[in-house]
Amino acid sequence: MDNIKIATAQFENKSGDKKYNLKMMEALSERAVQQGASAVAFHECSITGYSFARHLSKEQLLDIAEYIPGGESIEALTAIAAKFNIAILAGLFEKDVTGKIYKAYVCVDKNGLVAKHRKLHPFIHPDITPGNAYTIFELNGWTCGILICYDNNIIENVRATNLLGADIIFMPHVTMCTPSPRPGAGFVDPALWEKKETDPTSLQLEFDSMKGRQWLMKWLPARAYDNALYAVFSNAIGMDDDQLKNGCSMIIDPFGDVVAECRSLGNEVVTATFDKARLINAGGYRYKQARRPELYASIIGEAHEAEQKVAWLNTMEKEVIN
Repeated sequence: MDNIKIATAQFENKSGDKKYNLKMMEALSERAVQQGASAVAFHECSITGYSFARHLSKEQLLDIAEYIPGGESIEALTAIAAKFNIAILAGLFEKDVTGKIYKAYVCVDKNGLVAKHRKLHPFIHPDITPGNAYTIFELNGWTCGILICYDNNIIENVRATNLLGADIIFMPHVTMCTPSPRPGAGFVDPALWEKKETDPTSLQLEFDSMKGRQWLMKWLPARAYDNALYAVFSNAIGMDDDQLKNGCSMIIDPFGDVVAECRSLGNEVVTATFDKARLINAGGYRYKQARRPELYASIIGEAHEAEQKVAWLNTMEKEVIN
């Protein structure tokens, strides 16, 4: 299939309320189908909620985590996918039989689980185990990959997933509007969210500032442009625990152009048509053909001591999880 329509969504999740969150995803999946989409993508931990997990004990986290496949949420997603004949991508906490916990993101269709990715760079909770594999799967004749939030900030992950065949990378996030050493970063006052109907301008200005969308535009289009791929970015909007998120879920084409974006201050879904011809015509395709890996394979692959410092966790919890 040379063309496919894919949707990305944003909604305000409720922490730990899987039933509510799945209901919201069902409603937005129906809207995606009405727009002609074959698949719809939701944000990181869209089934469970995200930021609240930093307050939980390991036992509490195990209680909300599920086996994949076999968990109730996968069954619920499968039922929604079957109802609307659409593929659904969503996130949750996963556990295995040994008691390990992962940050997972799945693709489900009417027949059940299609793919599962475990976040390579988790940090919300010290008891979450990092994934150790890239994820490649087929969707209506397109080769797809998944990278969750921070996974996309390490550029090697995006290039590796693309070189493994992915022309579409689903990039679920819960991001932006948090402190960082970069100029202009910081939290957005939750009071603005409460006044979004009477004063939408003040909220939109904050959401679009360097706290939010302006920062995203510094790097996200480059991931699509450099690799000549479609990037499906999904992000939460509204309150996620005690943090306000700005949404702007979007689809970026292989030229690095935003071709669809959620711009409302609330739950929304948008759809774009993906064209295989654009994968070949984009500059990034030529750049990949010109690579000379013999020059840098040993440099990029050289072992080092990995360090992951998360500015907003340090600000809120007075600690850094490495």
